[in-house]
Amino acid sequence: MIDLAAVDALVAVDRTGTVHGAARDLGYTPSAVSQQVKRLERELGARLLDRQGRGVVLTAAGRRVVEEGRALRERVEALRSRLHDAGARPTGTVRLGTFSTAVRGVVAPLAAAVRTEEPDLRLVVQEAEPWDAVAAVAAGTLDLALVHHWEGVGISLPPTLRGEELFRDEADVLVHRSDLLADREALTPADLLDATWVCTPDGTICYEWFCHMFAREPRVPRIDYRCLEFASQVELVAHGLAVALVPRLGRGALPPDVVAVPVREPVPTRPVTVVWRTTMTDAPAVRYLRERLRDVGGDVGGGAGGTPSAHGSLPPSGARRREGDR
Repeated sequence: MIDLAAVDALVAVDRTGTVHGAARDLGYTPSAVSQQVKRLERELGARLLDRQGRGVVLTAAGRRVVEEGRALRERVEALRSRLHDAGARPTGTVRLGTFSTAVRGVVAPLAAAVRTEEPDLRLVVQEAEPWDAVAAVAAGTLDLALVHHWEGVGISLPPTLRGEELFRDEADVLVHRSDLLADREALTPADLLDATWVCTPDGTICYEWFCHMFAREPRVPRIDYRCLEFASQVELVAHGLAVALVPRLGRGALPPDVVAVPVREPVPTRPVTVVWRTTMTDAPAVRYLRERLRDVGGDVGGGAGGTPSAHGSLPPSGARRREGDR
């Protein structure tokens, strides 16, 4: 009999390129992963891995096992989902990936509701950048993910995943109360060209949006401060050192000397989407969490939800990048 857990270990080794990487993804020790692969080799009577430098590579037999194993895992997962009654209570463990501002603005109330309503369901939360979270759901190391993308700076989902937009978050420009911009009802990029900015570092999704916002202007404003955390950006604004573009989701109360001014032309908007594997659509725990996320998302975003896309597609992106504090 082929051990599916051992097949998962081999798939993880292929995905990460090392036994240590597979162990990290799966939550095992490297020794446990090695033992699983060796047991699978004995069961199949074939060598599945060869050492290459400090890493490992799959043999031809190993590649075949990985390809067939992925398909087998999808069929087993889909079968388990279909076997559950439509009214079955959600139980077990669900691994949820999310971004930092969603932890504060969405996941905390969600986790509290789950603990009260479904005590037999364990929700394990892991903060991850949207690209990493999507990859983890596709690989099976996460079951659900909350991801965001700024309009104009998108990400894409593989065909094995589905996505449902929950709500849309907006960002405001934060300025010091003494700044002349604080008296404006709204600001445009042209109004902000001469301001000194704090922004996330190059290569983050928020920096990409920053550049997108000023794409029609003759230049990008001066950035004197680079901070991943929005809380640090708010502090710099509170000291009158810079202005910042900060999302509303999970932002919390602003210091007395910080004023939030809406932005127009374009409005900085980021859709927040829940992503899951198509094979898990009917699983009671996944179905329940998606429903509860809709409820929480409706409260956060004023009920502006979406519908599942045919292949879970979000607007395509360019190269994969780091996100920073989301």
